[in-house]
Amino acid sequence: MWPFNKRTTTTQIEDGGIKLSDALLQVLLDPDYMTLEKAMQIPAFSGCVNRICETVSIVPMMLYKRVGESTEKMEDDPRVLLLNHDTKDTLTGSDFKRIMTFDYLTSKGGYAYVNHRGSKWLSIHYVDSSKVSFSENVDPIFKDYKIAVNGRTYEGYRFIKFLRRSRNGYKGVSIVDENKVLLGVEYNSLLFENNLVKRGGNKRGYLQSDHKLTQPAVDTLKAAFNKMYAGDDGVPVLNDGVKFQEASQSSVEMQLNENKKQNGTETCKIFCIPPAVLAGGATDKDWTAFIQYCIYPILAAFAESLNRDFLLEKEKSTYFWAPDLTELTKGDIRNRFEAYATAYKNGFMQLDEIRAKENLPATNFPYLKLGLQDVLYDPETQGVYTPNTNKWGSMNQNINEIQVEETGPSAEETPPQGAEQKQNGNGPSADTSEDVQRGGTDEDNA
Repeated sequence: MWPFNKRTTTTQIEDGGIKLSDALLQVLLDPDYMTLEKAMQIPAFSGCVNRICETVSIVPMMLYKRVGESTEKMEDDPRVLLLNHDTKDTLTGSDFKRIMTFDYLTSKGGYAYVNHRGSKWLSIHYVDSSKVSFSENVDPIFKDYKIAVNGRTYEGYRFIKFLRRSRNGYKGVSIVDENKVLLGVEYNSLLFENNLVKRGGNKRGYLQSDHKLTQPAVDTLKAAFNKMYAGDDGVPVLNDGVKFQEASQSSVEMQLNENKKQNGTETCKIFCIPPAVLAGGATDKDWTAFIQYCIYPILAAFAESLNRDFLLEKEKSTYFWAPDLTELTKGDIRNRFEAYATAYKNGFMQLDEIRAKENLPATNFPYLKLGLQDVLYDPETQGVYTPNTNKWGSMNQNINEIQVEETGPSAEETPPQGAEQKQNGNGPSADTSEDVQRGGTDEDNA
């Protein structure tokens, strides 16, 4: 009985300000704490992130509808225009997908507010992940949450949530948090190179003297060494008994270049990107691996997020989002046209569909080629046309009728020559026929 069967829930508030304080505290306590700003200064890391974001931004997300056993592309749906062209916010469709992918990789997730009134879709608004916080219940089974932006609370279903490795459905894990050690090594290597360049390539060390130096002599040596390490025209003069002892190794001795290349390769492994894609000289196999193992999983995750948050509940059984991967072949004209040729030859695409992909005018040629090159099939009327014989047939027509129409009467139905004359009594007699077979009549032989 109510209220005894009513389940009580406890809400736990996760404040964005508290998380920010924790992050600042970690930076203060640990100077080597890896942040996104530091990670983006690493060439291999920023190169991988930018390559993925740029690739995802050019792929259109299309809306499809299941109608019986077929599928229809809903090109005129306003959500397709909002997602791929104009969000009705300050971002274009490409900018929206680019920044959502960036937050997906480097932050707790990509978030966008969906502005709609019932079934009328008005706009999509990207929200910076740093401005997003959550209020959640503490039940590990029946999880529930709300999203807060600048202190204003919204229901979770009002946002598109593009999450990586999420355990609760509203917050993911960034690659920076997963790989702090490797990124820290690369970042510190950059700092070492920077300091080495600032010192003009001079090693660090200390001075050793056989006898005690006076304070003016020490000050003079310090000033001379500071000028030398600062890149100024300063040369310290070591008097008798003063020696310079090296206290560091050079970049060559530390194999810094080899380590940097190896660390860059390890960073590419994090994103499942072949190193040749960034370094240059990538083969077709490398590009295929890049699309198959890096880009497509991200696009599939984005499509699932759209299926959950960018469809009405009544539409989820018949509508679905999917990426249009044909845009990825626009940079390779040879492979693209070979794919078109294969699709047209095997009947997967019509000629006007291919021309539409290339933004070319239609030719109004609505036919599909069958196995033989000289047979055309009309999918609307199910008519079969053979140009060589200039005849039409039907796929639903009886096979025997088609044979009769094309070849005429059969040999059994056609009477032999002279049979009709024999039936009317006008034909030659049997005796005459025998005479003819023996060589003619007696008069002819005489």
